Amino acid sequence: MGDRLRLAIGVMGNVTSLLLYSAPIFTFARVIKRKSTEEYSCVPYIIALLNCLLYTWYGLPIVSYRWENFPVATINGLGILLEFSFVLVYLWFASTREKIKVAVILIPVILAFSIISATSAFMIHNHHQRKAFVGSVGVVASAAMYGSPLVAVKQVMQTKSVEFMPFHLSFFSFLASSLWLVYGLLGHDLFIASPNFVGSPLGILQLVLYCMYRKRGIAEVPNKLDVVQNDHKSTQLEIMVTEDTKEKT
Repeated sequence: MGDRLRLAIGVMGNVTSLLLYSAPIFTFARVIKRKSTEEYSCVPYIIALLNCLLYTWYGLPIVSYRWENFPVATINGLGILLEFSFVLVYLWFASTREKIKVAVILIPVILAFSIISATSAFMIHNHHQRKAFVGSVGVVASAAMYGSPLVAVKQVMQTKSVEFMPFHLSFFSFLASSLWLVYGLLGHDLFIASPNFVGSPLGILQLVLYCMYRKRGIAEVPNKLDVVQNDHKSTQLEIMVTEDTKEKT
């Protein structure tokens, strides 16, 4: 019964995590449409990529015992494809300065994962120690992934606008972290449960902030064409007023 319940929670966790990993599709559709990364940061997607790499490796039989963490491996494998795609789109439309920033973070992340996977595969010779090693690093990466939206939280509090903190992203983050917390506790796996002790409260915080500031509207930058047209209309109005005054005198 316990294993079936854990598997059911894992399947639900997979569904919500897939929605979470897919949520930025709307963001990057906007980036592609406007051909600009605007105020978006690539850091959360790079951290999410590292998290997916580590937990895919953690869920495979090389680290875990057989397929005890099969749901973890499958969803994070899909997450790798999605997060890597988002990073590529960001790089395509980012400025040269932003591309350099992304490269400075992304290259060490790939190197770090390569070293961790090679060390756990060839230098550690039992599942328990491999899980402890990879899981410990995964906890840090996962906590950083759930904590990365704090950048957006800070921006929301400063601008009093939720434009760059979409509701669906915050909601799916809360839902996924809550389900994986239960999954980890049912399997007595603290390497899965512990980072979600951070993720779930942070998800609640984002939802509360969204409810506080959503009625204040979205801050928008005025279109240059609209500004020019408004200036032109103002000039025409001034000329008409001047002419009308002259006729009266």
